[in-house]
Amino acid sequence: MAKSYSSKINRIRTFALSLIFIGFIIMYAGIFFRQSAFLMTLFMLLGLLSIIASTVVYFWIGMLSTKAVQVVCPSCGKPTKMLGRVDMCMYCKEPLTLDQNLEGKEFDEKYNQKKK
Repeated sequence: MAKSYSSKINRIRTFALSLIFIGFIIMYAGIFFRQSAFLMTLFMLLGLLSIIASTVVYFWIGMLSTKAVQVVCPSCGKPTKMLGRVDMCMYCKEPLTLDQNLEGKEFDEKYNQKKK
């Protein structure tokens, strides 16, 4: 089974959105401990920390997105943002690269790692 790839920006945004929902679920779990003020407060604070973490991640990816290279996808013709040497189109999931040495090669996210 082939691994499903997606745009790095979309993947990080999905992670931040999942942090929000995880925070809400943790907070709702705190309702089950109404008898213990300590446990309920603990769950509420953990949920709040998760939501604050998602805000930090959204801010970080927003700043990163402003620095990303914007290219036009050759497949769908829509403008998309690229992070790193290789990335996927946000819309049609076409592999994209700005490195001419990687053109025509099989898509692999390892190309973004710095070699030692």
